[in-house]
Amino acid sequence: MSELSKQLELLWEQASEAHTAIQRDFSDIDPLIGVSQNMRKQGIPADVMTIDCLRTRKRIIIILHDQQPDIVSYQFAGMDSDPEGDFDALAFEKVTEKQIYQWIAEYFKNPL
Repeated sequence: MSELSKQLELLWEQASEAHTAIQRDFSDIDPLIGVSQNMRKQGIPADVMTIDCLRTRKRIIIILHDQQPDIVSYQFAGMDSDPEGDFDALAFEKVTEKQIYQWIAEYFKNPL
């Protein structure tokens, strides 16, 4: 993770803390957190974090765009399909461990 931006590192830490709390509180939800810089490698100045649930086949996609460093774009999607429609946006400072925990707990509790 040495190549990651400060914001992505902070987001990763918050997601990791949320992950630990989710595992403590929900035995049936074991999210997988991943970071991808494939968009950046394709010339798009953005990084992506995904949070997946293998049981429900759901995915939370979080994008950090270089041009909008104070905004986080996110979408609730399925693991087996490409994202559809517009992404929602939230101020970076509002994407906390608590917010990520809520997203995971609420979105992953039932299958698609």
